[in-house]
Amino acid sequence: MAEPGSTDAPIRFNRPALVGRELEYIRDSIESGRTSAGGPYSAKAADIIMEHTGAEDVLLTTSCTSALELSALMLDLEPGDTVVVPSFTFTTTALAFARQGARLLFCDIEERTLGLDPQHLATLLDESVRAVVVVHYAGVGCDIEGVRTVLAGWPDIALIEDNAHGFLGTWRDEPLGSLGRFATQSFHETKNIVCGEGGALLLNDAADVDRARVLYDKGTNRRAFMLGQVDKYSWMDTGSSFGLSDTLAAYLLGQLERATEIQASRRDVHGWYDRRLSPHADDLGFEVAHPPPDRRSAYHMFYVLLPDNAVRNRVLETLQRAGIGAVFHYVPLHSSDGGRKFAARPTKCPVTTDISGRLLRLPFYNDLTEAEVDRVSDTFLTAVTQAMQESA
Repeated sequence: MAEPGSTDAPIRFNRPALVGRELEYIRDSIESGRTSAGGPYSAKAADIIMEHTGAEDVLLTTSCTSALELSALMLDLEPGDTVVVPSFTFTTTALAFARQGARLLFCDIEERTLGLDPQHLATLLDESVRAVVVVHYAGVGCDIEGVRTVLAGWPDIALIEDNAHGFLGTWRDEPLGSLGRFATQSFHETKNIVCGEGGALLLNDAADVDRARVLYDKGTNRRAFMLGQVDKYSWMDTGSSFGLSDTLAAYLLGQLERATEIQASRRDVHGWYDRRLSPHADDLGFEVAHPPPDRRSAYHMFYVLLPDNAVRNRVLETLQRAGIGAVFHYVPLHSSDGGRKFAARPTKCPVTTDISGRLLRLPFYNDLTEAEVDRVSDTFLTAVTQAMQESA
């Protein structure tokens, strides 16, 4: 292995960074003896998320997956109910609803943002659909206007945002995470704001807060008791243990306090890649994504689309041999074994299949240096040139 700092040193795909008072807060949490869910650091972290998103309430969870599962519980799904999810997403976007007994309808994505395609969505809706889940891929808002237009004729269908990539992104100056009845966030180590493993459920309708709190507190009315609304608390409903440890919330708070600086760093990295690669895209036959002008990216990742699957795989192999941690992304859910098992009926998602085979993600994290971006870009451009020559 090359010596650290040499030009041959590996460049990882992702590297979490300490940016503020995380270690101080973690130590304080442990020394205070208040480390379980619902402590003071949880309250402070939730307040910052509410400030950024305008949510009615924020429930910190052990993961984005558990936040999705909590939203699924809120729907009271019954046999025969279906939920629409994009085929181009992580498994838990779909799994959370399948666990509650829903059948799944996999929707294709549109090419501009890789978000849910409203035109395909319109062909999937029927009386069985209880919710539509959208994903803001790479932190760029999907076609919310198109989705809302389609759902206008179906007022009882809940809109849920899987906003794992999108914290601090906006759609027409509205925060991502504020656009659906529920929204879920991820603070996994691969995300912009991290605490190792964590998430949050954002409640955007005040009418959902009381019941969500019961489900969140293991099915009890503990919150009402803590507020002095009842003289004891007991079992009221279904639920589970969703709460994030206050020690991890302390980690999260240290990151959230520096969220603006984190986003600025990621914007810089994204800009360096764009300036290095965009001028060569047309000549070499690859695509660099640019968000629509009415959307502000959360700068979660930098990806490119190669001409076809064979070229993508050759480029990926070359980058990895050079010690550069490039990766592909989602395998289409509609064609997976689990997707077929839980699908209400087969659906065709050709854009998803095409994009999945061509997409390549380049190393991207807060403290990636401009020199490292130059090295990744140079290696990438050489790899694409070679791959295109081999495929000619």
